[in-house]
Amino acid sequence: MSSAYYVGKRLSFKGRLCTVRYIGQVDGTKSDKEYLGVEWDDLKGKHDGIHQGKRYFTCSSPSPTAASFILSSSRTADPEQSFVDAVREKYGTPATTDDSDEIIISGKTVEEVGFDKIRAQQARLHELKIVLVDGQRVSIAERSTLEIRTVCPKIEELDLSRNLFDSLAEVAKICTELESLKSLRLNGNRFSDIFKDSRLVDDKPHASAFSKVTDLSMDEMLLDWASVIGVVAQFQQLKTLEVSMNGFKRLDQSLQVEALTSLTLEYNAFQTLADVFVLRNLQSLEVLRLKGNEISKTDNEPYELSNLPSFGKQLCYVDISYNAVTEWKFVNDLDHIFPGMTALRLANNPIYKTSKDVGSFTSMDDSYMLTLARIRKLETLNFSKITAADRTNSEMFYLSRITKEISETPESKEADVITRHPRYAELCEKHGAPTIVRKEAGSDTPNYMEGRLIKFTFYLPQDSLEGQTKEIKMERRIPKSFDVYRVKGLVGKMFGVRPLSIRLIWETGEWDSVAGYEEWESEDEGEDIDEETAAVREMCKWVKREVEIEDCTRPVGNLVDGLEATLRLEMR
Repeated sequence: MSSAYYVGKRLSFKGRLCTVRYIGQVDGTKSDKEYLGVEWDDLKGKHDGIHQGKRYFTCSSPSPTAASFILSSSRTADPEQSFVDAVREKYGTPATTDDSDEIIISGKTVEEVGFDKIRAQQARLHELKIVLVDGQRVSIAERSTLEIRTVCPKIEELDLSRNLFDSLAEVAKICTELESLKSLRLNGNRFSDIFKDSRLVDDKPHASAFSKVTDLSMDEMLLDWASVIGVVAQFQQLKTLEVSMNGFKRLDQSLQVEALTSLTLEYNAFQTLADVFVLRNLQSLEVLRLKGNEISKTDNEPYELSNLPSFGKQLCYVDISYNAVTEWKFVNDLDHIFPGMTALRLANNPIYKTSKDVGSFTSMDDSYMLTLARIRKLETLNFSKITAADRTNSEMFYLSRITKEISETPESKEADVITRHPRYAELCEKHGAPTIVRKEAGSDTPNYMEGRLIKFTFYLPQDSLEGQTKEIKMERRIPKSFDVYRVKGLVGKMFGVRPLSIRLIWETGEWDSVAGYEEWESEDEGEDIDEETAAVREMCKWVKREVEIEDCTRPVGNLVDGLEATLRLEMR
């Protein structure tokens, strides 16, 4: 039975893929029986290669439940097939009795399959340009020479993911016959030969097979980075590479491919940007996706930012979403690490939920503005296009937050605060230096925030929001020193709307005369008018005074009068 299996062989049992890691007897079981130690692709096993304290084999996956023992004589593997068989099975249409003709030979009635149908089927396969045979138990290229070239030679996009190949060499046999191939997906396969072949980088034995491939995907293949380098060396025209979910922790060598413009390294195990610094040598790289890692800082402390390397200015898009960023220092560093970056995705990091650096009233819009303001060249943030008004508002908001931080810090510590905000001097020059007013020690005068609160009544008129059937009114006491951006952040949370989507209209309670009403009086002199008409005309002489609180960094106490104010919310 053992002749049918070997270590490294790929198998499928009832659709579950696995790799043979061990063949032999297992202590504590029937000693005369042969067992297969397998590593399951879905990681739903019972152990990691250790049975009753004894290690029989080591898995490629770090999962503690990736492996199992299977009695080889009691389980039958799913049938394997060639690449051509898989293409015929998925894209060919079997001939049926409807396509046959009845003929008589020597007095016997027989059926002849419709040759027109067969020719049409072969022609259809011959013209295929996109082929997806993922999960089809493919283990070999073809069963006879030139079969691929005869059946389906025009394929341009090919998905061979999650099959039974145990070597890159077998995939190369397929691709050698596909002269028009441009895109190749190998996700979820397990190649044993690439870990053993030291000639991959220097000799490039499969380069001719992949000479025109520009897009390659190798997600979830349990590769180490050295193996990725070896495989990629065979694809000298590669422009787009995806190697997500492989468990990479730190890259120690750069890829040897000059044309690469897009690299995806999502859902690996990087913890710092320094873990991928070797990629800065990719001179054509324009897009870097690091989504779903564990990145929380630029490098391990302590480090001097000026001593860290920078990526090339051609790198314009970076995705660091769904990581572990909690500090604004990381965002400040991005300008240095990615000097050419114009588009960033930073959503779904902890910094967008809580941060000790941005105060207790931080909202999603606050985080968005603070990110935008810290990176001077950004044109797109979290897929949103940044307008000139967005940038101005965000930078002024950021400047107001820095000003507040400075005003609450002793003058002797002011330089430390400014050091934490690299763009402060630049923003002062661009928007004007703010006035710093510090609270004196022991002071408790009403000139300071603690002593002066304004009672605001905010209300949102009926039908302002979808499904809103009545007016919503709320009250809140707010320090006069709060700037407009901060007030809007509070109001946004109170009413469950985006702060920058609302207008604040201060209803002063005062009336202004309407220009021109004197003309009505002169025309009416000497005329007798009824009381109702007189009352209407009297009302038309006056209009309620309303003032919009424009977005700015000025304290709200300077924009309204008194210690009570009513503000109407209007949706933009």
